[in-house]
This record gives sequence, structure tokens and C-alpha cells, in this order.
Amino acid sequence: MTIQAHLESLQKKHGALEEKLHDALASPSVDDRHIAELKRLKLRLKDEMERVRATTRH
Repeated sequence: MTIQAHLESLQKKHGALEEKLHDALASPSVDDRHIAELKRLKLRLKDEMERVRATTRH
């Protein structure tokens, strides 16, 4: 997998998590722990995207 393809894959996953998070926040029955987990996963993906971008700048 190329770096660009890896980055695009991470961006798609990040976008999907953003949608899940938006839906979870709109639903009053969703557990706060679930929302926190979605936020953690989203942050991990964002950090990974930044690492990939940083390696391509060097």
C-alpha cells in the first residue's frame, strides 16, 4: 500500500467515525462511554494521519 493510499484509508475511517459520533451525540440513549471511545478512536486516526503526513514531508 502506498503512503497516499494509506492516508486516504485513514481519512475514510476518520470520516466514518465522525458520522458515527454525530449520530451517537444525536441519540439520547447512547452511553457516554461509547461516545468517549468513538472520540478516542477518532483522535488516534488523526494522530496517525499526522504521522504519515510528517514522514512524507522529510
